[in-house]
Amino acid sequence: MAEFIINQEVRTETPTVEVTLSANNALPLGRHTFRLVVVDDSGNSSIPDDVIVIVADTENPTAVLNAPRSVNFATSFNLDGSRSFDAGGGRVVAYQWTYMGQL
Repeated sequence: MAEFIINQEVRTETPTVEVTLSANNALPLGRHTFRLVVVDDSGNSSIPDDVIVIVADTENPTAVLNAPRSVNFATSFNLDGSRSFDAGGGRVVAYQWTYMGQL
């Protein structure tokens, strides 16, 4: 486990490392470059090998619809989707409303 900071080397003696992230310490959406340089027992360093990791929002947003439980006949009312959210790192940018008919 390691917390990576831009342009700060993390050194291990094992060939794998976990990039430790959390909600408070997340990589933003987009392309991120990681670099590996290996050193042999004589102290010789390899040329760098870079990889690009794409952090993408792959989780569906959650719709939360609030409405009054009852309304008077022929009276307008509001539907409210403002509590909807996207836990995958994105943001809600559109609301699609559909009347599904009478039960």
